[in-house]
Amino acid sequence: MSDALQEIHDFLPCRTPAAWIENALANQDLLLIDHAHCEKKAASTALSLMYRYVDNTNLLNKMSRLAREELRHFEQVLAIMVKRGVAYTHLTPSRYAAGLRAPVRKDDPGRLVDVLIVGAIIEARSCERFAALAPFLDEKLADFYNSLLKSEARHYQDYLKLAEQANGGPVDERVAEFMAIEQPLIETPDSEFRFHSGPVID
Repeated sequence: MSDALQEIHDFLPCRTPAAWIENALANQDLLLIDHAHCEKKAASTALSLMYRYVDNTNLLNKMSRLAREELRHFEQVLAIMVKRGVAYTHLTPSRYAAGLRAPVRKDDPGRLVDVLIVGAIIEARSCERFAALAPFLDEKLADFYNSLLKSEARHYQDYLKLAEQANGGPVDERVAEFMAIEQPLIETPDSEFRFHSGPVID
């Protein structure tokens, strides 16, 4: 296991349940569709931060690079879907992102700190799921997911460092509050399968 992946496992409160991996393998078309949506949303989040915090040069540079990478990943997922005959369709969002964002503070600098922490957690979870899924996928999809690990790990680190910068110091206590929300979103049964859903129990 790479050092970056080990760091992400140490950061997250739990591993992806085996039942979710079974769900993903049984719903690979849906997995790809929602993965594409996730990449597009990640780019949108980065761009919205760039528009809102125009005086934060470090954030502007990091989010500009992140948005480009996420859009490139979006294009790569779409290309895989085209080759596999999977149509890109609208999906209802999972409970995950909304659940994580519920406690985000309304006013800055707290709002920025919280949004960046949520970004770090989502990127870390995505990285953990790519790594968990890859051993069970066909060679081409496994190679693609493994290729995403490095950038997703860097995105998590970028978000966390920016959160510490915005906070003027460590954010461990606030991260712990969000992790207490993230863990049940990952471990408890969900109503529909999504890339960031909990396991769907038949």
